[in-house]
Amino acid sequence: MKKLLVDSLLFSFYLIGLLFLSYAVGISYFLPVVILVIFVYLKYYYQKKAKRKTYNYLALGLLLAMVVASSKALVDYSNLSVYFIPVSAVAMLCTILFNDIGLTFVLALTASFSAGIIAQNSLGLTCVLFIGGIFSGILVLNLRRRSQIIKAGILSGVIQAFSAVFLELPYFEQVFKVIWPNLLSCILSGVFVSGALPVFEYLFKVASNIKLLELSDFNQPLLKKMVLEAPGTYHHSLVVGNLSEAAAEAIGANSLLARIGAYYHDIGKIDKAEYFIENQLQESLTTAHQQIKPSISKMVIMNHVKEGIELAKRHKLNPAIVDFVAQHHGTSLVFYFYCRALENGHAEDEIREEGFRYGGPKPQTKETAIVLLADSAEGAARALTEHTPKKIHELVRKIINNKFIDGQLDECELALSDLENIAAIFTKILSAVYHVRITYPEKNGENSDNKSTA
Repeated sequence: MKKLLVDSLLFSFYLIGLLFLSYAVGISYFLPVVILVIFVYLKYYYQKKAKRKTYNYLALGLLLAMVVASSKALVDYSNLSVYFIPVSAVAMLCTILFNDIGLTFVLALTASFSAGIIAQNSLGLTCVLFIGGIFSGILVLNLRRRSQIIKAGILSGVIQAFSAVFLELPYFEQVFKVIWPNLLSCILSGVFVSGALPVFEYLFKVASNIKLLELSDFNQPLLKKMVLEAPGTYHHSLVVGNLSEAAAEAIGANSLLARIGAYYHDIGKIDKAEYFIENQLQESLTTAHQQIKPSISKMVIMNHVKEGIELAKRHKLNPAIVDFVAQHHGTSLVFYFYCRALENGHAEDEIREEGFRYGGPKPQTKETAIVLLADSAEGAARALTEHTPKKIHELVRKIINNKFIDGQLDECELALSDLENIAAIFTKILSAVYHVRITYPEKNGENSDNKSTA
């Protein structure tokens, strides 16, 4: 009840502010009411239906403000065609930044409606801009190359121009006057979005697919440093990345974000690589930790999350990637060193389990939760002595069940059906990575090592 009252007061405050702003700039009072209703819809209905934690409403408001400001400028202070109103650019930015075509539909509709109201309640303009905007958004969905933005601008320009021609058929002499502004408007929108995208990524703290692909370059300083100083962690991260990408794709999550997040999730191990088993030589597997107490060992192990966050921020990684570093262990128990502490003669009530748990937070999204599961599954599968599909299947099921029972998946959006799909994908890939190999027989008289087939 209290929350409803606060939200109602905020709604009233925003409405009064928008009405005053409309009066100051000479825009219809109907427009701020429509905009505010749309944002309430996004916050209380669409967001819940889409199972999203939050939207950056400041970013959405800024994108919409671009349309309102340009509409007012073109209608009242310019001789240019109103078809230059950049609904197409706003739609492309929304899709690229939020990767949600449903949200793009709502924003394009609101932006087109706003432009139509400002342009003397022109329904035709609203329809043309909406058609161009929604096609622009669709054409840049799952963007992988910057050139795709320019192509989207050209194609949506053609579609928007044909839409305008269809609406202008009763006035055929004006047809050619509406083709070129629609076509040019969308092409310029594509050029603008392509150049300005890094600015919007920085302002909104969002990692677009293009930014993620740039981070996947193995010449990135952090990845190069990992190759040289923590090669075992580097290889582990690659396998976790492959597992995460396939699992995310199977359940409809952002597969590219999951893969890139997995590449960087263990960067905190770089500075103390020798304390992590994947980077140790066979003859010195336990040497580093045998010389120190279990309580110190667990601090070294647990600190790789904190050090990873600091390293990520120092290299100015996107917050979406930093989340993978912070959340890939959740509040899990460092079980091995907890057991070692108990074996050293301490009573269980003297060794508090909470002291051997990571500081969290727990995974907040599907993608970070998948990386948490993939990280544990890959490490455990590598430690198996018998890598049969059956053993790997049992291990994957056990790990996912344990994480679920331990509450590590409580704050993300994974359903039980998602966990089933993830387990199947992990089993398939890990069985292929660690498949059983056969040994070639040696020929008599040959002095060569046994070789195995892949």
